[in-house]
Amino acid sequence: MPGTAVIGLQWGDEAKGKIVDLLTSRNDIVVRYQGGANAGHTVVAGDKKYKLSLIPSGIFHSHVQCVVAGGVVLHPKSMLAEIDTLTKQGVSIQKNLMISDRTHVIFPWHLIEDALFNKVGNTEAIGTTMRGIGPCYRDKVGRTLAVRLGDLYQPDFQNRIAEIIEAKNRMFGGLMCDIDKSMGVPGLDVEFNAKQIVEEYLDYAERLRPFVADTTDYLLNAVDGDKNILFEGAQGSLLDVDHGTFPYVTGSNSSAAGICGGSGVPLHFIKKIIGVVKAYTTRVGGGPCPTEQNNDIGVKIRTRGNEIGTVTKRPRRCGWFDAVAVRYSVRLGGVDSLCLTLLDVLSTFDTIQICTAYELDGQQTRSFPSSSEALRRVKPLYETLPGWQDDLRSVKTFSGLPAAAQNYVKRISELIGKPVEIISVGPDREQTIEL
Repeated sequence: MPGTAVIGLQWGDEAKGKIVDLLTSRNDIVVRYQGGANAGHTVVAGDKKYKLSLIPSGIFHSHVQCVVAGGVVLHPKSMLAEIDTLTKQGVSIQKNLMISDRTHVIFPWHLIEDALFNKVGNTEAIGTTMRGIGPCYRDKVGRTLAVRLGDLYQPDFQNRIAEIIEAKNRMFGGLMCDIDKSMGVPGLDVEFNAKQIVEEYLDYAERLRPFVADTTDYLLNAVDGDKNILFEGAQGSLLDVDHGTFPYVTGSNSSAAGICGGSGVPLHFIKKIIGVVKAYTTRVGGGPCPTEQNNDIGVKIRTRGNEIGTVTKRPRRCGWFDAVAVRYSVRLGGVDSLCLTLLDVLSTFDTIQICTAYELDGQQTRSFPSSSEALRRVKPLYETLPGWQDDLRSVKTFSGLPAAAQNYVKRISELIGKPVEIISVGPDREQTIEL
């Protein structure tokens, strides 16, 4: 059976969790392959709402194996809190959650580094979630100060941590800068205690032990066994560390480029990539966002869409749909079809705008700039479409949508060059139209 991937095409928060949950029943395995506790997925089923960060959205289907693969960076305390919350909500996870022993582990020093280097000098803050994700990936690439989950079970773990802490204490001791204590992380005047951290993390390791496995071997065996695997992306393609709006990006490959490296599954196994995109644009944190509306329109979209971060609780920056940016993400990711979410949020607008091109330094273009500074200079060129007043949340078919809503969906498909196969008109599983 072919592998299918679900990735976000904007700056994250595209409602991927709902779509993964919708598609999970058609698969044997769901894999989270990158990112960390900076991701937020919300799944609504009837009167129950579940908030996820590290655990794949397929966890609500008991027959499906959920895998947290080696490309993820793991904060053990956050993972255990998520497990405990789901258990209290009646979700059984003991048999269908697997965590890779290759995942790199987030430690207290990563949180400090995140807060320290989010903003340097007079530059704009990157907009990190302060959860240590980027610094953990930095140590992973640097190798000498990195720790993988499987290392917590090795006899030399205590000595390894002592050596790392000695290096980290020297590094932090040499930094002549302060940190905002309101960020909830220790100050630079506090040295790390190796004995305390080892005891804390060994306790985490023991609690996580039932879930830890060689997921790379498991997934390769699944490929050999013709299992149907669904790959769940975190964040969005425009936050990809290599191909996004650098440096205002996340610490991993959040586009389709990260699927194989993060999971270990061969490229040729993935036969379909579904791109999830909002019917408008949102962004959290720093960086350019050409179609952002710092006015009543942006406030209305934020209010109607409840655009508050699942993890950070930060209000999202909102604006009109950016077809230039999404077309770039589609081409970058080899996307086969689109899932358009939150179409219901645009109800009650008299007119709706779509950015169809940019004007950059006096020249019109449909190319997405590689430079964030160039992206700041672009002027979005808009096409205006009629809006609709109808409430879409109970609509079950495409033909049941108002004509203006149908035309809006068709126009997005034309501009992007890919078919829209799924439309979400509300947060619940049932509020979904499949074309």
